[in-house]
Amino acid sequence: MTDAATAIALTIRNVSENDEPVVRDLISSAFPSDAEARLVEKLRDCGALVLEQVAVDEDGAIVGHVAYSRVTPAAIGAGQALQIACLAPVSVWPDKQRKGIGSALITASLEKLKEIGEDLVLVLGPPSYYPRFGFDPVLARKVQGPYAGDPFMALALTDDGSRLLPIEVAFATPFEEFV
Repeated sequence: MTDAATAIALTIRNVSENDEPVVRDLISSAFPSDAEARLVEKLRDCGALVLEQVAVDEDGAIVGHVAYSRVTPAAIGAGQALQIACLAPVSVWPDKQRKGIGSALITASLEKLKEIGEDLVLVLGPPSYYPRFGFDPVLARKVQGPYAGDPFMALALTDDGSRLLPIEVAFATPFEEFV
């Protein structure tokens, strides 16, 4: 847990089935449309989620959510054994944003991904936000897939996560809506 999470007394835990309706409302509220909420539901339904966590405040209310889905490396090459995840999305209720909740979720979930053996994490998002967690658009240029440009960033969680690049990847099928 980060200092921000401690300052506002957050607990970060895995999502339970009972959380799913609140998580859907939260994601829909945090974005201009419900596309991201539908994405998470589809990723959950097809078994592509690697990690899904919520931030819970001192009153027991869910105030934030983060999801990571499996990214599949190409079937050939040194990187075919890499464990790769995609961060998408991270959401915080609009009235709770800019209080460190998203940062706490990302920081804690990246630690959890390291613990469970992920090598590389990809994200498509604001280049002004994700580099503070170590995400790098230069590293992402070594990852061939449907996304490119500065919003596409990568973070190596292990030495293999950078050493076994370049690599070609495929995102989970529900991402096709966003290409």
